[in-house]
Amino acid sequence: MSEIPAKATESEDPSDGAKEESTESGTESGAAPGGAMWQTSPPGSMYDYIKVASFSISAGGLVDQWSLRAEQLFGVPAARAVGLDPIEAFIDPDLRERGQRKMAEVLDGREWTGVVPFRLPDTADGERGEEGLAEVYVMPTRTTEGEKAAVCIVVDVRTLRRIETDLAASQAIFGQSPFGFLLIDTELRVRRANERFASVFGGTPDDHRGKEVHDYLPRAEADRVSATLRRVLESGNSITDMHVTGFVPGSDERRHWSVNLYRVNSGSGRPIGIAWLGTDITARRAAAREAAAARRNLALLNEAGARIGNSLDLETTARELLDVVVPGFCDLATVDLYQGLLAGDEAPPGMSDGSAELRRVAFASAVSDAPFTGGGAPVAVGAVHHYPFNSPCADALRTARPQHVAGEEGGIVQSTLAVPMVAHDTVVGLAQFARTKGSEPFGDRDRDVAVELAARAAVCIDNARLYRREHERALILQRSLLPPGDPEASGLDIACRYLPGNAATEVGGDWFDVIELPGHRTALVVGDVMGRGLRAAVAMGELRTAVRTLALLDLEPAEVLSALDEIARGLGTPGGVQQATRTARQPRDADLSEVYLATCVYAVYDSVTRRCTFANAGHLPPVLVEPGEDALMLDVPPGMPLGVGGEPFEEVEVELPEGALLALYTDGLVESRDHPLDEGLQAFVGALTDPARPLEDVCDHILNTLDTHHGEDDIALLMARVQGLPADSVGDWALPREPRSVGRAREHARRQLADWGLEPLIDTTELLVSELVTNALRYGEGEIRLRLLLDRTLVCEVWDAGLVQPRRRRARDTDEGGRGLQLVGLLSAAWGSRRTPRGKTVWFELPLPDGETGLVDPAEALLSLF
Repeated sequence: MSEIPAKATESEDPSDGAKEESTESGTESGAAPGGAMWQTSPPGSMYDYIKVASFSISAGGLVDQWSLRAEQLFGVPAARAVGLDPIEAFIDPDLRERGQRKMAEVLDGREWTGVVPFRLPDTADGERGEEGLAEVYVMPTRTTEGEKAAVCIVVDVRTLRRIETDLAASQAIFGQSPFGFLLIDTELRVRRANERFASVFGGTPDDHRGKEVHDYLPRAEADRVSATLRRVLESGNSITDMHVTGFVPGSDERRHWSVNLYRVNSGSGRPIGIAWLGTDITARRAAAREAAAARRNLALLNEAGARIGNSLDLETTARELLDVVVPGFCDLATVDLYQGLLAGDEAPPGMSDGSAELRRVAFASAVSDAPFTGGGAPVAVGAVHHYPFNSPCADALRTARPQHVAGEEGGIVQSTLAVPMVAHDTVVGLAQFARTKGSEPFGDRDRDVAVELAARAAVCIDNARLYRREHERALILQRSLLPPGDPEASGLDIACRYLPGNAATEVGGDWFDVIELPGHRTALVVGDVMGRGLRAAVAMGELRTAVRTLALLDLEPAEVLSALDEIARGLGTPGGVQQATRTARQPRDADLSEVYLATCVYAVYDSVTRRCTFANAGHLPPVLVEPGEDALMLDVPPGMPLGVGGEPFEEVEVELPEGALLALYTDGLVESRDHPLDEGLQAFVGALTDPARPLEDVCDHILNTLDTHHGEDDIALLMARVQGLPADSVGDWALPREPRSVGRAREHARRQLADWGLEPLIDTTELLVSELVTNALRYGEGEIRLRLLLDRTLVCEVWDAGLVQPRRRRARDTDEGGRGLQLVGLLSAAWGSRRTPRGKTVWFELPLPDGETGLVDPAEALLSLF
């Protein structure tokens, strides 16, 4: 046993010495006497972790020297410890006797090693010192005087136990970890690998010692990882979830790992390497890609639901589909629809085998507008074509199943999905989605998404087709119910316009009419049925027919609207007007009948007096422009709309000067979403600045000036310029109530017709005037009035104060009378009677001789009665 001089040198902290040397030159070596090699402790020496202390005992058994580590371990400074009896100072009283025996044995020259429980001295405040456990190695020695002494090496057992526990835990974590674990040194070489890492890259853990990252990863990836390792080693900043891509031995499958890196330091804080903890995330990456694809497809379908079908136009809907799929789903896309379906044919020939003609309605490309060939010559948008019978596209149309079409050799298209567009079990067209070379090929999930997109677009396109068909039919019906050609009226110059709404809005119920009444009078009508679609058009037709029927009864305007109101209330009731009237008197707890409401303005113009009588049922007011004056809206009381019932209608009579302009219109002309009603009315009144222009020009000017292209509602415009009958075209006489008045009436008629140059009508007119005046004398009351009116026809009117209307009857062969009205009906073009404020008027009408229309011979008419 070598002897260590008790006072040879002071005990120093090994770790401190290592720190000092490392700061100067890192690692130094040199030759010492006797050939011994001296070297500083490398980073990570066990003395960085184990607390080792030393002190020496003199021959008297007292502490002779006390090292700095002893001060740290026992918490007692050297000044206090030197001179103490270690047994008395640090050993529990119960163990002191045994400690004294061991001390005597040591001083006798015996070595001793063991674990000694100790207790620190009490503090100055009287607090009991802490207890501990120390492993002591006592070595006998001699002083310079030759006296026996001892040197004690003390290790803190608690630190050793903790190191043992930490070592066991680190061994278990490193060896049993399910993740790849590497310890990389400062030279970026593998110092240690666990079993999991070796099971992936082959061999045993020891086989990987000394390898670098370039031995495991491709060059570019290894360079990136090496740079990251150096950065971690230099900065000490850890790296979390760094994705690394590479291959494992024996497999061509690309693998992905998530790597966590952190620097490992020694107990003294020196960097000794880098810990690498890797997790295989290949399956997770694949699942993430699948989830991302599913989310992307779901977002695509959501976008399709939001963007496709916002318009009821076929071409617009097809373009909306392509706007969704290009470039998010594919690079090129087309939509073809059956030409027959676009033309309105429900089942065009060739649909069953896919050979029917198709029209390309949309095309989109994300590749510099590259053409889409689809296996043949490029097809332009709008062109009509068909696919060969044996082509995949024709097969898709025939079977209603998607087909995969491979790209052509040398082309830019990698693959194409030909997807039939099926709506309500009917194929309406074909959508093609193509991806260019270099893009990801179509998979099963992509095919399902394409089918769903095509189906959604097909339903919207089919709905738009059905709407277009219904819109066209309703428009045809509505136009057929409007006056054909240019209406004509006595004493009026008429111009009219009707503009239907655009294809995106359903047909409305706007209408206008010009009805010729007896006595060269004219009824002007403009109305609007509330609602849209075919029902509104049908209701408009029924109301227009009712208006014409009521007008022929020659009722007053207010009476016409009252009767029309009853009819409107009966439109939605199965039992008609009477059922609607009875229902109105009962409580309406659950009225399931459909309500039809309409607005209407009805005006009757007399060309002889130039007076116009208005009645309004909730419609916009008429506009009148007098010569030299500004346009103004007539103050006609707006009654309730037709179909409401319960309120009477008022009449307003206005005298219209010669050359005045009258305008009737519907709300579509003056109201839109962007222009409120008041603003539109002011604009309409302001546009009527030059009423002297031709009426057709005035109509065009109004439609061009106002906002009439919004297409939100139908527009009806009826304009009339007043041209009253000249005074020389009217003959008016009062006849006394006596028999001689019959002869005077014939004389007045003969003389007036001669002045007008209508000699061919004199005999017929004399005969019919004689019949009407005779009936007025026999059955009428009061003064008799005869009036002849010349315009496009000749009208004769006989007025009296009687209220009884003449009734035509068929006379028997034995009757001497009763054939007068039959004769009037045979010789005239039309005849009738109407009530007046002072009685009644009986009239007949004769066409003017023009050389083409033959006149009825009175003699033959008389003979035909017998």
